Amino acid sequence: MTSRTQVAILGAGPSGLLLSHLLGLAGVESVVLELRSRSHVMSRIRAGVLEHGTVELLTAAGLGERAAREGLGHEGVELASSDASFRVDFRARTGKSVTIYGQTELQKDLFRARDEAGGVVLDEVSDVVIHDADGSAPRVTYTRNGEAAVVCADFVAGCDGHHGVSRATFPAALLRTYERVYPFGWLGVLSETPPVSHELIYSGHERGFALCSMRNPSLSRYYVQCSLDDQVAAWSDALFWDELRARLPRAAAERLVTGPSIEKSITPLRSFIAEPMRFGRLFLAGDAAHIVPPTGAKGLNLAVSDVELLARALVSFYADDSEALLDAYSATALERVWKAVRFSWWMTNLLHRYDDEDAFARRLKRAELSYLGGSLNAQAAFAENYVGLGR
Repeated sequence: MTSRTQVAILGAGPSGLLLSHLLGLAGVESVVLELRSRSHVMSRIRAGVLEHGTVELLTAAGLGERAAREGLGHEGVELASSDASFRVDFRARTGKSVTIYGQTELQKDLFRARDEAGGVVLDEVSDVVIHDADGSAPRVTYTRNGEAAVVCADFVAGCDGHHGVSRATFPAALLRTYERVYPFGWLGVLSETPPVSHELIYSGHERGFALCSMRNPSLSRYYVQCSLDDQVAAWSDALFWDELRARLPRAAAERLVTGPSIEKSITPLRSFIAEPMRFGRLFLAGDAAHIVPPTGAKGLNLAVSDVELLARALVSFYADDSEALLDAYSATALERVWKAVRFSWWMTNLLHRYDDEDAFARRLKRAELSYLGGSLNAQAAFAENYVGLGR
C-alpha cells in the first residue's frame, strides 16, 4: 500500500502530535507513524512543568483550554540546602509564570485534537525505514497489521525520540554528538497525597538532591537522588518517605503527607545534543535531537520550541515557496537548545551530591546557593531561564 502526504511525522509523542496539529491548522497535510500503541503512549509518565511560552503556543493553537482550567499556575519555586531555603519569585523577576500540567494530560489533549480534526495517526507500526532523505522525494516504509506500506512525502519530521530511526538515518560523517552522563539517577514516586507545598521545592541537601512536585492538588510527584546501581524493589515506600523527609527543609518535612505509591521508577540523568538537526529533507525535533536532565524542566518545553520553529518553516515553504526558514531551522533551534542544556547542567551540578566531590566543591555550592538567595539580579537570571527564554 502506498500513500502520499506533505509531511511524514515519525513519533506520536507530544512533539509529533503537536507538529501535526500546527501543520493542520495551516492546511498542511501530515501522517503520523508511531511504534507503540496509543494506550502505551498515553500512559507514559513524564514532565509536568510548562514554560510561559509553551502555554502561549498551546493556547493560540486551541489546545490550552483544559490546561488553563485544570493546570496549576506557579509564580515561583523554593530552593533549599542543608542550611536554609528561599523562594525565587518568577512574577516579580520576569512578569511571567509556569504552569503545572502533566505531559500525560497534554498527550490526551493532542490525541483528542487530532481525532477531531481527522488527522491520520497510525500506531503500532514496525520496520520503519526512511529512504532518500537527502533527495527531493523522501519516503518512509513500514509494516502495520502485517502489511507492508510506504508513505511518500515532501519532508520527514523525526519526532521519534532518542532511540528512534530518524537520527540513525543521518550519515555518520555529518552527525556530531555531545554527551554528559551523570553518575546518579532520580527515584521518583507518584502518590495520591496532597502536595507538601503549593509550589515546587528543589533541595540540594548533603544527603543528595530531592524535589517536591505535583500533578494536581491531590496527586504528588516526589524524587530523591539515588545511585544508578539502585533497584526500585529495594526502595520500600517507608524507606523513600524517610529519605525524602530527611532531605527537605524542616517546615516542609513536618507537613509532608505520605501514602502508598502508585508508581515508582528510577530515571538516569544525561545531557545529549546532536548537530545538525537537519539532513536533506529530514528534520529532527525533541528527544530525537537532544536530552536534558529533568532538573530544569526543559525537555518537553524544548520539544515544543523545536516544533514551533519547524511548523513555521514548513508552513512558510508551502505558503510562500520559501526555504529560508527551513535552512535556518537547525541553527536557530540549536541556539536555544544549548542555552537550555547549560541551565539544566548548572542546576544539576548545583543541587546534586557527587561521590567524588571534595569539601572545597561542597562549600562552593553552598556559597553559590547563598549568593542566589541574596541577589535579586541572580534570581532574575534564574527565573528568566526557568520560565523560558524568549522564542
